[in-house]
Amino acid sequence: MFDDIFKTNWLEIDDVVIRAFFSLFTLFFVTKMLGKKQVSQLSLFDYVIGISIGNFAAEMTTNVDIQFLNGIVAVILFGVFAYLVSVLTMKSIYLRRFFMGTPTIIIENGKLIEKALKKVKLDMNDLLEECRVAGYFDLSQIESAVMEVNGNLSILPKVDYRPVTVGDMKLKVEPESLCANVIIDGKLMPNNLEAMKKTEPWLQKQLQKQGYYSYEDLLLVTLDKNDQVKVYERNKEKEIIKILE
Repeated sequence: MFDDIFKTNWLEIDDVVIRAFFSLFTLFFVTKMLGKKQVSQLSLFDYVIGISIGNFAAEMTTNVDIQFLNGIVAVILFGVFAYLVSVLTMKSIYLRRFFMGTPTIIIENGKLIEKALKKVKLDMNDLLEECRVAGYFDLSQIESAVMEVNGNLSILPKVDYRPVTVGDMKLKVEPESLCANVIIDGKLMPNNLEAMKKTEPWLQKQLQKQGYYSYEDLLLVTLDKNDQVKVYERNKEKEIIKILE
């Protein structure tokens, strides 16, 4: 009996390996076609499509009794359909509402809307948890709350509990822009450096001013539009402090 457990048909194993490779390639291709929204902003429609495609991929990988091409065609068809829906929903607000849904206001003017809570199937404990995760342990601090179509809760705090901004303090600050990563893991990123209209000798000179003469010791180096070079060096010897176990 023990031997039977580990008795394996190696021809089937080879078949599964090949199927897994092509399944992964197909999934990657379809996901790239659908874009990052499929990963980070799942609506109900995206969720259904994602589950269906994943189920097809798993089935055609492990079930050697079905034709592999059938699974590939199903994954591609679902992917193309989802892509077409995403294109159509960008052009039609009515289709967007049908496929993606609409946000639901669950707190307005500081008052809970019970009907809206029932509509989005959100009980009081779940609502309180979502508010705590967002940093609000007291509902009286919230002016409005909206349940987005992807399930996230967007909160507008009351005026007294909003963080102070530069505009509130009437301060004049220089506009900021993204920093360019010019060195990553000790390797120069020439395209990023060129995009910032700088040369490698210029960068080396800036690094030498800070006491760095080799790229190998640098984990990350960033450059902003004000020519500020920030260095994050490697530090392998320091023990990692564990505080979140």
